[in-house]
Amino acid sequence: MIIDMPNTRTREIAHKIEQLHEERGESATGRVLTLLIATDDSDLEHALAIANAASREHPCRVIAIVPDKTANSTNGANGNGDDDVKAMEKTDNPAVDLTDGPAGSNLNAQVRFGADAGAGEIIILRPRNGLINHPDTLVIPLLVPDVPVVAWWPTTAPSNPSKDLMGAMARSRLTDAMHSNNPEATIERLRRNWTPEDVDLSWTRLTVWRAMLASMLDQPPHLPITAVKVSGPKEFLPMDLLCAWLRLKLGVPVDVEYVDDAEAVTGVYLTRADGVVSLERPYEDQALISMPGQTPQPISVPVRTIEDCLTEELRRIDPDEIYAEVINEGWDLIRH
Repeated sequence: MIIDMPNTRTREIAHKIEQLHEERGESATGRVLTLLIATDDSDLEHALAIANAASREHPCRVIAIVPDKTANSTNGANGNGDDDVKAMEKTDNPAVDLTDGPAGSNLNAQVRFGADAGAGEIIILRPRNGLINHPDTLVIPLLVPDVPVVAWWPTTAPSNPSKDLMGAMARSRLTDAMHSNNPEATIERLRRNWTPEDVDLSWTRLTVWRAMLASMLDQPPHLPITAVKVSGPKEFLPMDLLCAWLRLKLGVPVDVEYVDDAEAVTGVYLTRADGVVSLERPYEDQALISMPGQTPQPISVPVRTIEDCLTEELRRIDPDEIYAEVINEGWDLIRH
């Protein structure tokens, strides 16, 4: 079910959602979190499809904020856009409904329920004119009470997510520098403004690799690692983070081998006195574990999707201490 609500107000959206819940005989109390998504029209449907998939495990209310920057800022709904902008800029009180401006609501919305919304409901907010600058005021009346808020930027993230109006409300802030226009510059900005609630999905893509490598090194003999090599595509942010983690935890230099046409990390090789311990992924869905003196063992390791990464982060929410160490300490080790 998809319901369009042009020139609407937040209280009308909230009322519509309550009405739909009553008609379906359900309650929003079953939601485990509110997921805020900041995106644009070109990436909206892709982001919502990912959120839908994640909501199967984590029933949530999804609120997507998609600024309508095509609207004529000098013309509001009734031709008085400047008056509406000035009225909105006079208050910083989030309890004030800024969609009640003198020139109309300056807000279009869409509510999705049922099969079109995964295990929850989806609210798409399209503010225009001065209302674009008040995403917090738009979102607050629509939050599910007494559940954590997670903010997610699928592509371009603010330089300082914790200071962003939407990010400041969140208990967990998810970015994806790999899908920004300049991944390296983006991760550098995020590093400078990092807070414990921040994590980038480039790191989450490495969860399976890190788990398997740790498991391999837990097996005897526990000999020290003397050299490390990582192979994979050039300018691939998750591989840089993997190198930073290995450099930080093992305390040895990490060499990098670039593989043409690779789309993800293809191998990690750990040298010790009795030989090389390696984890290679020659195919997209299969890896090979090699230990000195043992027959190589194949294991299924599919490339992680964004749905996998988002689902994992929604499961955790709490600060990631290892990511904090890697982004603040390990990154400098490989850059220097």
